[in-house]
Amino acid sequence: MTFSWYTRLLLALASGVLLALSFPNFDFSLFAWIALTPLILASWRARPSVAPLYGLIHGLAFYPISLPWMDVVIRQYGNVDPWTAAAVLGLIGIAGGIICAVFCWGVALASRKGAALACALAPFLWVALEFARGHLPIFAFPWNLIGYSASGSLGLVQLTAVTGIYGLSFVVAGFGSLVAYAILVGRQRAWKIVIVAAAGLILVGAGGGYFVPRAPARYVAHLVQTNFPQSYAYPPDWLPRHSADLDQLERISVESASQMPGLIVWPEVPAPFSLQEADFASRAQRIARNAGQDFLVGVEDWKHDAAGKFIATNSAVLLDPSGNRTFTYDKIHLVPFGEYVPLRKWLTFTGKLTADIGDFTPGADYRVGRLPDGTFGAFICFEGVLPDAVRRFTAGGAGLLINISNDGWFGRSAAPAQHVMMARVRAVENRRWLLRDTNNGFTVDVDPYGRTVAALPTDIRGELDAPYDFRTDMTLYARFGDWLAWLCAIGSMALIGLAIARTSS
Repeated sequence: MTFSWYTRLLLALASGVLLALSFPNFDFSLFAWIALTPLILASWRARPSVAPLYGLIHGLAFYPISLPWMDVVIRQYGNVDPWTAAAVLGLIGIAGGIICAVFCWGVALASRKGAALACALAPFLWVALEFARGHLPIFAFPWNLIGYSASGSLGLVQLTAVTGIYGLSFVVAGFGSLVAYAILVGRQRAWKIVIVAAAGLILVGAGGGYFVPRAPARYVAHLVQTNFPQSYAYPPDWLPRHSADLDQLERISVESASQMPGLIVWPEVPAPFSLQEADFASRAQRIARNAGQDFLVGVEDWKHDAAGKFIATNSAVLLDPSGNRTFTYDKIHLVPFGEYVPLRKWLTFTGKLTADIGDFTPGADYRVGRLPDGTFGAFICFEGVLPDAVRRFTAGGAGLLINISNDGWFGRSAAPAQHVMMARVRAVENRRWLLRDTNNGFTVDVDPYGRTVAALPTDIRGELDAPYDFRTDMTLYARFGDWLAWLCAIGSMALIGLAIARTSS
């Protein structure tokens, strides 16, 4: 079977579009199962020197359709012109396109030795490249991995407790490869295998959830959704201006905890909240004391580094019922061009893209905090899409996961829904309750098996009673991390080596 050059271009374009439509807010998740099929066909027996072009086209279709909010956020809150915003987005798009280009090159090379080798390589190479995308220096961005398209199935998502999200990616990519193989060989037996595989996936995906146990919950946390409008910068008198709003939030926090004792959580800093600011520090301490409960709050934390330089961190701070600070976690994985400007010395065109204070300084320790009845890990915003980063809290002894985030930057774009979709998988990977508190949505409570057991409507100010418990069991993923992704990387190199060896023999 051969394809003309323009047919290959259309196949690559269709692949990118299908994959983009699999994610929120389109939510045609079934498209992901066949999204890689046209990309494999486009690469089939293409010249290895030309095949990368098809991967680039796939990326150029996928990123703008699935991530259009990135350009809007950079322009609206980065205080830059549209051309600069497009250039920043282009850096991510180019990186993603190059990764897809490597995929097409590998499949094209393997296809010289037949459909079996090419289609066997495809899921291994795709997962290895997704893994690489999440570990690029500076520009690591494992957003909308193909496996997340299947994470809405309670049955299928349980696989991630063993393999992490990369296991789901392997299954989805593997099915698309199987369909491509059936098309290429055109044999009835191959299509029968596709039908049997589809039936098995439907059985697990649709019915597997009935066999997933329910997790008990002995405690309740109070997740407060602050619902402040997002701003690029804040005037010096912001806190006095919003004293009535803060009074309301204080009342909500104290009353809810008084009626049902439990941890109070405020989201990632949605405003100029800092415990170095006397008025806010006094208010935060008063909330903890009047409620008689622990209070976890997101703040800009100002401190001196080892050299004595004054720095700011994006932090989660725990105050005990006496109002004393007992725990601080400084966000480690900052968002490039959002919380800091990488390579600022050379990328002078970016100017000041970060809001309010310029660059944050990253933390260094995956610290685990302690509550009266157990331990917790608190990760912040973008860190929720980094599987290994969250796993480190569990491996460090956290019995509960708390994710504070400010998704107000995204407005009502697809980004908040995509963000919570990915954060939810962290609960399953680690078999931990996940309390996710945001400024304006999605504030949710997820059990260790991926069920959303409580949720607050978006764009309101309010409080969510979120049941939870502590766990000490360890999943295979929590113990061993991204073992499957590394296996896929090794398998990819072996299969590509086999293709090269056969080609030269």
